Amino acid sequence: MPDAAPATPVGSLSEEAVLAAILECLGPSDSLVGPGDDAAVLQLADARVVVTTDTLIHGPDFRLAWSSGRDLGAKAAAVNLADVAAMGARPVALFVALAMPPETTIGFVRELATGLREACDELAPGCRVAGGDLTSSDTLTIAVTAIGEMEPGHSPVLRSGARPGDILAICGEVGLAAAGLDILFERFRDEDGQAVAVDAGILTAPERTAVAGQLRPRPPIGSGAAAARAGATAMMDVSDGLVRDARRLARASGVTLDIARLALGPDSDRALRGGEDHALLATFPANTILPAGFRAIGSVGAAGPDPLTVDGLPERSAGGWDPYRDWDGAGG
Repeated sequence: MPDAAPATPVGSLSEEAVLAAILECLGPSDSLVGPGDDAAVLQLADARVVVTTDTLIHGPDFRLAWSSGRDLGAKAAAVNLADVAAMGARPVALFVALAMPPETTIGFVRELATGLREACDELAPGCRVAGGDLTSSDTLTIAVTAIGEMEPGHSPVLRSGARPGDILAICGEVGLAAAGLDILFERFRDEDGQAVAVDAGILTAPERTAVAGQLRPRPPIGSGAAAARAGATAMMDVSDGLVRDARRLARASGVTLDIARLALGPDSDRALRGGEDHALLATFPANTILPAGFRAIGSVGAAGPDPLTVDGLPERSAGGWDPYRDWDGAGG
């Protein structure tokens, strides 16, 4: 059939037509067998393969009034690429499942596919969408599985390897996405609390940067493998807030992490408790020359009564995002 107009609802098209529109936006794949067969076939240089998956659902994870299709596709890619990077691996392929209401337009789907491709090109060159699935649903849902490979001679960097005496370091933004989410909820909702379109023209340059950090995060994907090469002892993606995720790393390693508030910048409270920046939190042996982009924010000590301290004082607040406790449509 001829190319469908952008406003054509996917419910009026065949699955083959929707898939063809997506593949046109994704571009060629480097896989031995790419999208279109029953499964993809990847040629990997190392037998150790990293696999992760994440799901974005309209409502708790994004609002269509705020997110363009391109931004949404890019974010869906970025949150999964960050998990691969946090293992010290290089992303090589994404598999994307889309569950869409029938009224979703093919133009929106093409924009989403373009965003997926753009994020791969920018954040993880060489990584491509290698396959996926299409289905119908009342709620727009994007489920992405990411595949990564370890560099030859390197092992995955786990959360459980931090040791007393290590340096605690971070690469990427912390607090920016939370600032953007606050702006969206404060400035772009109607009197009934429903999301309305973002008017970037009324925002200052720093506000636009913060909103972009929430809607289209750009985590430092290449820095994960660099951290592994530099000897990182533990690492994880900061998706649910620095306090919550640092505590997870400390418990997994059986240590205490102490964060220096001054190292987090002028808005340290938001940096500690905001989520969705997808920075890389890592520990390195003492005296390590930190890889480019990483900055020291604290230290690792022996296990104690509190797995996380800030300036030496127990930090017991939750902060961040928990999808089972915090769901009110406000984050994810």
